[in-house]
Amino acid sequence: MRILFFSHYFPPEVNAPATRTFEHCAQWVSAGHDVTVITCAPNCPDGVVYEGYRNRFWSQTEEVQGIKVVRVWSYVAPNAGTIRRILNFVSYMISAVLASLWLKRPDVIIATSPQFFCGWAGVIASKLRWTKFVLEIRDIWPESIEVVGAMRSKSLLRFLEFLERRMYLAADHIVAVGEGYRQKIIEKVPVADRTSVVMNGVDLKAYVPQSPDAAFKHKWNLDDKFVCSYIGTIGMAHGLDVVIRAAKLLAEKGRDDIRFLLVGDGAVREKLQHEAKEANVDSIVIFTGRMPKSEMPTVLASSDVCLIHLRGVELFGTVIPSKIFETMAMCRPMIMGVRGEACDMVLAAGAGVEMEPDNEASLLAGIEPLADNREMTSDLGISGRDYVKQNFDRKVLATRMLKTLHEVCGIEWSASEEVTTQAEFVVERT
Repeated sequence: MRILFFSHYFPPEVNAPATRTFEHCAQWVSAGHDVTVITCAPNCPDGVVYEGYRNRFWSQTEEVQGIKVVRVWSYVAPNAGTIRRILNFVSYMISAVLASLWLKRPDVIIATSPQFFCGWAGVIASKLRWTKFVLEIRDIWPESIEVVGAMRSKSLLRFLEFLERRMYLAADHIVAVGEGYRQKIIEKVPVADRTSVVMNGVDLKAYVPQSPDAAFKHKWNLDDKFVCSYIGTIGMAHGLDVVIRAAKLLAEKGRDDIRFLLVGDGAVREKLQHEAKEANVDSIVIFTGRMPKSEMPTVLASSDVCLIHLRGVELFGTVIPSKIFETMAMCRPMIMGVRGEACDMVLAAGAGVEMEPDNEASLLAGIEPLADNREMTSDLGISGRDYVKQNFDRKVLATRMLKTLHEVCGIEWSASEEVTTQAEFVVERT
């Protein structure tokens, strides 16, 4: 089967959509399929093209573990400012559709949203190429940007919601990454009969429990400290100002054995760093900036507990952050500052404790008992590893989505197509 995948993000970018797209595509290649990804020059989240890449009008191609990757021009912009971001999204959509016309006709086109205009690239390309279209939904957009105040124009929001519904209706099948998302979609449009769920997962061969890395801990002044890490995008939706407030409470208590490690980048990282310095807690809250995906097992192994947090708005109750699965695979417990399906799952797995989102006292009520009882911390981590092995192996989930693609295309499934390999990001430029 020839698969064409539109994704705004792809490694070496390290966010959730880049990881999911890469790991699924690599495993489909291992099952014998021809997979092409159309994406941008890597630049997220700073809007600066990564070293070794160029943002040019003619496409740059490379091969990554058998995946043909076509990088197209887009208006590069940092993850801040509504107009510039929309220009970034729309320019990618146009460039991606044009690039797709020069490729061999695929059996199926997949587009992952958000970003929203990536989904529309799939709609347009599938019409032009007369082929099946599968839409992958990882967030309900534009509703998610409205609730965090990233877009305030009501007329623009209503127009985008109209386009959202048309996008759902244009798909031959919709794959949501959680049941909460699926329910949101079918509340908007009558597509229940062609909507399914393939959740995020983890490559269990890449995320194996290991001892803390002494060199890593020393580099970030974490020796002999209980480390609570947040790993991922530091954006408006994540509400990480709660960490600054919690650090101030720790300082007031005179408790010097706990550190917060924020690994990643995003629209509000610099603002939070400034707040930490102003509050004189920059020795308690440590920012590493963006780190390569390959270093995440080391970060997790060197952490004692991980914070999963989103602002306390109703819509985020449908979100299941993909970092949950990697954290569980590494035997690390979580403090869940996320309501809904994600929190219920972690608590049912016995893999963490909950806190009230946006509440610094609740965060400390979660972290201090774990810092004081390392045996409980270890037990929660072991329970998480057992749970993720049974339910969220990325190979199994990649196979499930591949079977869906066969059904959409009317192609008979063969047991030989079960995926078996580990995804590893290795680039061969052409």
